[in-house]
Amino acid sequence: MNQSALTRRAALRLLRIFPLFLFMISLFLPVGSAVAQNGQMIRMDGSNTVYPLSEMLAEAFRESHPSPKPGIVIGVSGTGGGFKKFCRGEIDIANASRPILEDEIKACAAAGIEFIELPVAFDALTVAVSANNDFVGSLSLADLKKLWSPDSSIRFWRDMRPDWPDKPIHFYGAGMESGTFDFFTEVVMGKARSSRSDVTASDDYNMLLAGIAGDRMALGYVPYAYFLAHKKSLRAVPIGPDAAHAVMPSVAAASDASYPLSRPLFIYVNAKAAARHDVRNFIVFFLHQAPLSIEKLGYMPLPEALYAYARERMQSRQTGSIYEGGHAASRPLNEMIKPRRMGS
Repeated sequence: MNQSALTRRAALRLLRIFPLFLFMISLFLPVGSAVAQNGQMIRMDGSNTVYPLSEMLAEAFRESHPSPKPGIVIGVSGTGGGFKKFCRGEIDIANASRPILEDEIKACAAAGIEFIELPVAFDALTVAVSANNDFVGSLSLADLKKLWSPDSSIRFWRDMRPDWPDKPIHFYGAGMESGTFDFFTEVVMGKARSSRSDVTASDDYNMLLAGIAGDRMALGYVPYAYFLAHKKSLRAVPIGPDAAHAVMPSVAAASDASYPLSRPLFIYVNAKAAARHDVRNFIVFFLHQAPLSIEKLGYMPLPEALYAYARERMQSRQTGSIYEGGHAASRPLNEMIKPRRMGS
């Protein structure tokens, strides 16, 4: 087996053992052996989706330094939970699977916290069924809205198609603190956080994946990287503006936005913390290494122009959000930065 295959297998294994791995981190990382040379820790928290990428690059950053190793602690509170900590000044960097929202911007401003918004990757949020599900072909965005609407009358699979089973649909989805939940509902329902209530919801994607994989009547959504790590027991459902033009999630489809559930992923850096050498060096390392490494985990690299844009924002410590409190579903990221770059 070649080295790249071994690296990929190791990366996917990280996603499978995520809960135990996170527990071990919580036990050992905060102690003295992890403390940086200057006595400070780099503190990160937030998105479950972005966590494997941040952890992989944090470990690479540690390994690239002689002892004493840089101290980096990464928590997983979900995007919403991470922003709460970020806007209280408890962490230096927030991992996020959606842009910062207006109320979160206000909370940061009230605490005197400025931030640097940096896109780091694309994800293709994957609608998945069990590998044993042999009847669902593709779904349109209108189908998803009908299925996930708060007032949906859909209870059984046959309610969607008369030739589908006369059995209840078991819904699985992200928890309410998750940016994945915000993004999915914004795209599908046209309103963030609007969803039916009879959903098995969790911030532990491995629990969701196990539930979907073991249930032929299940339907759920998970980040592409997590789906990829379990693709033998799951099947991705093609999604499109209509069933006839449905697209499978993939690196290419996420990069060119032909897959309708494509989204950018972010890290947010406390502007004051960005003045520290350890934080600045880690972010520079992160932005240079991300495009070389992230496909190993199933993430999609940004176009080089977007990484250059992120590096420019970090170098100049440009604060604020280009989304201005809006959602990533509003406009593709590359379209949003063009007028800003031309005007700079």
